[in-house]
Amino acid sequence: MQIAVLALQGDFAEHEAMFHRLNIPTCQLRQKSDLEQEFDALVLPGGESTVQGKLLRELDMFDTLRSRIQEGLPVMATCAGTILLAQQILDDTAVHLGTLGISVRRNAYGRQLSSFHTTGTFGRLENCPMSFIRAPQIEFCVPGVEILAEHNGRITAVRQGSQLAMTFHPEVATDARIAGYFISEIVQASR
Repeated sequence: MQIAVLALQGDFAEHEAMFHRLNIPTCQLRQKSDLEQEFDALVLPGGESTVQGKLLRELDMFDTLRSRIQEGLPVMATCAGTILLAQQILDDTAVHLGTLGISVRRNAYGRQLSSFHTTGTFGRLENCPMSFIRAPQIEFCVPGVEILAEHNGRITAVRQGSQLAMTFHPEVATDARIAGYFISEIVQASR
């Protein structure tokens, strides 16, 4: 098994380190030719969704990744990655990959100074670290999207088929249980 991490911008190194703690190899996607590597799942990291979407198009990676996700490639997205997957961005006219049936609002918790860390329940996992850094908010889910986590009444993690999306950053903590959930419940189940 190998996990591909989109490494165009953002905190891709933290995701790689998290999967390495689980003894799962990773590869980086930096250019179109990297898509020819064998990988079983994809991580879309936090960072700047507008920049990542633009680079995916400029590097001619966009259509291939969107097709693979639509065909069932397991994907885990955090923060900006969640915005990339969303079918609607409420405070922007742009839509990027648009494969996940959610509407999001960017920077819903405020600016960088409003970032915070907490713990919460993620599915059946309790006391999971959740770092919200200029985080988006999931405001609407279509039927069939499972809500896995909330914070103060706001949706913070969802799953739709083989797509897992979070508005927070589990990869900045040493706790790798959410990555483990992704591997056991989504990646291995899709094989």
